[in-house]
Amino acid sequence: MSISTAISRHRRSLRQFVQFGIIGGGGVAVNMAIVALCAQIGTHLGKVHDYDPAFPIPGTSFNVRYYLVYAFVAFVGANMFNFVLNRHWTFRSVNRAPFYKEFLPFLLVGAVAQLVGFGILVALRNPASPAYLSSSFFTDSVPFWRRRLYWAQIIQVVLVMPVNFVVNKLWTFRAVRRRHHAHDVVS
Repeated sequence: MSISTAISRHRRSLRQFVQFGIIGGGGVAVNMAIVALCAQIGTHLGKVHDYDPAFPIPGTSFNVRYYLVYAFVAFVGANMFNFVLNRHWTFRSVNRAPFYKEFLPFLLVGAVAQLVGFGILVALRNPASPAYLSSSFFTDSVPFWRRRLYWAQIIQVVLVMPVNFVVNKLWTFRAVRRRHHAHDVVS
């Protein structure tokens, strides 16, 4: 590989990373808006706190907390937002696979990253955890910019984003398209 090819390739990857980050920033805004909306609905309609148990985990003494439910709903909304924009801008190609053939791997990558994110959320929200967001700054009430729920959510999103980019670049938007294109050429 020539030096100019290597530079061009790295420039393209850097451009894609920046585009992915821009869309990711929009996805973070969508994610945070959904978490905030869920928290408001939970507080006003159900009179629940985001740390309250939503439902028990069968066979254990643990519960899924509402903040994890909110994070899941936000993941679904932000994942759709991110996929559509990344498919049409960051990883656009003439060799596109059908929507569902790219979306399912994208969703799978996001779901695995979200499972890691759930672990991060639990560590940041659990008072017994060494990573707990302490009470010296963070609060579970007002003002909103100090709410532990929002800080934990944004921290976990930022921590899983680089992994999400690499796996989506190498698998979802490259390997899936190559397989689809190879199938079309053989057929």
